Amino acid sequence: MPADDRHGAQARRPARDTRKPGMSTNLKVTLGILAVALLGVIGLAVVNRDSGTTPVVASDTLVRADSHRLSTAPDGRVTIVEFLDFECESCLAAYPGVEKLRAEYGDRITYVVRYFPIPSHPNAFNAAHAAEAAARQGKFEAMYKKLFDNATVWGHKEEPQVAVFEGYAREMGLDLARYRADVAGAEVAARVKADAADGAALGVQGTPTFFVNGVRYDGLPTYDDLKAVVEKSLSS
Repeated sequence: MPADDRHGAQARRPARDTRKPGMSTNLKVTLGILAVALLGVIGLAVVNRDSGTTPVVASDTLVRADSHRLSTAPDGRVTIVEFLDFECESCLAAYPGVEKLRAEYGDRITYVVRYFPIPSHPNAFNAAHAAEAAARQGKFEAMYKKLFDNATVWGHKEEPQVAVFEGYAREMGLDLARYRADVAGAEVAARVKADAADGAALGVQGTPTFFVNGVRYDGLPTYDDLKAVVEKSLSS
């Protein structure tokens, strides 16, 4: 974060102040130390700005114990985390490339999906709740695919698409009574909000947002560009 280097003007001493002018030796030493420290902080900020590096984020915020993993690499060399919104057009555009990447690399990479529903999307939260309710019956990936594969059918409709999502749950053979209870329950809502809160804490502002090995990926969310980052990580 940019340092605030504004300084207030030095106040004049009152005329009635009878102390001798000048600073004490201790004060001079203290100010000197502070000046050196400030220069160091400014220098570090300039280096980071000029190098264009993105800091590694806290792993315990990026991937939680209950985060949904579509694949897991035994060696842990490459971990991709995607914060997504099932109703996001950019996420839908990235989806085929992501699926191609996952099919190609399989369990050579760990692929983690986190919820980040955009409030302006009318069914973003409903879709995330449907995915989380399905996850509680071991069907997260199946619902993840159903939602994206049919996004042009249900997406950007002003009316709630709860019945449509329940139809997907039925097609997947879920226990509908349990699904209905979960999708409308406080635990599922809290789980989705927790993912979104982690995303906000990590600086996520839109979707899709990817992190590769703890570093935010700012390139294009295409198969070719993501593949290049994966290959670089695997070879390092």
